[in-house]
Amino acid sequence: MEKKENYEVNSELESIKTKRLERNLVAQGTILNYYHDKVQIPGGKVVQYDFIGHQGAAAVVPVTEDGKLLMVRQYRNALDRFTLEIPAGGLDGPAEPTMQAALRELEEETGYRAEKISFLLSLYPTVAYCNEKIDVYLATGLTKTAQHLDEDEFLNVEAWDVNDLLPMIFEGRIQDAKTICSVLAYAAKMKQ
Repeated sequence: MEKKENYEVNSELESIKTKRLERNLVAQGTILNYYHDKVQIPGGKVVQYDFIGHQGAAAVVPVTEDGKLLMVRQYRNALDRFTLEIPAGGLDGPAEPTMQAALRELEEETGYRAEKISFLLSLYPTVAYCNEKIDVYLATGLTKTAQHLDEDEFLNVEAWDVNDLLPMIFEGRIQDAKTICSVLAYAAKMKQ
């Protein structure tokens, strides 16, 4: 089942008009672009915002037959350390369906395919300056295949019980936003 947008304007504040006057590309990167935006805010004042454009990503919470979550431990350059995360990756283009990307990333990173996949949640990890949106899916009915890692990917696949991951989130040992949101959403869903 593919996810659906369900956002409604529901406050007087959101009806206040702002207008983007300019968006100027400052630097183009491999997975994102950096812009300076000029925006007219209520009252007529013009302000500048930094904006990072991202074409989107997909992630997956893979659950094994015995109820364990498959996680990946990988090096993250921005933090200069290894992190424990759910499998995820950028879209191959803005038109790629996020469910397709989640299935691709599942197999590439963990070496598993899913018999069943369903939408779990959408999140924007850094709304102050970036439009990256991550759609997260729940994958079950896993079948072992083979990993297909990118040449710059070095990761281990680990099976974790959700009850062991939750304290790691609250102790600050798991700090990746998509992983925190997804594990908490999965735990809440399992209680329903």
